[in-house]
Amino acid sequence: MTRTDLAPPTRNTPTDRPAADESTLILRLAEVVEQLAAMHTAADLELRCFTPAQAAEMLGKNENWVLEAIYEGRIPYTRVGKSPRLTAAHIRQIQAQGEYLPNKYANAA
Repeated sequence: MTRTDLAPPTRNTPTDRPAADESTLILRLAEVVEQLAAMHTAADLELRCFTPAQAAEMLGKNENWVLEAIYEGRIPYTRVGKSPRLTAAHIRQIQAQGEYLPNKYANAA
């Protein structure tokens, strides 16, 4: 132990910083909590109707493909007023329609 260890702390020592750091951390924590509260829950997403553009983005297609498939009756959809909309269940069903399972009798290469 030296004399500098026994000296009273000065203003720029690490012991003065936690008060400022705590207020910054509290503000950051409040921001994160607000962001989490604003996020959609799974229940919100189940009730939400997506536009063809939003559904196309989720499916990895373009909006024109989704609209053509709707008008040709190839994919499920619902109407809200006159506008076609897709729910999360519709999007899952579209994904399942395109699923191919391997043949159990196929030769392993």
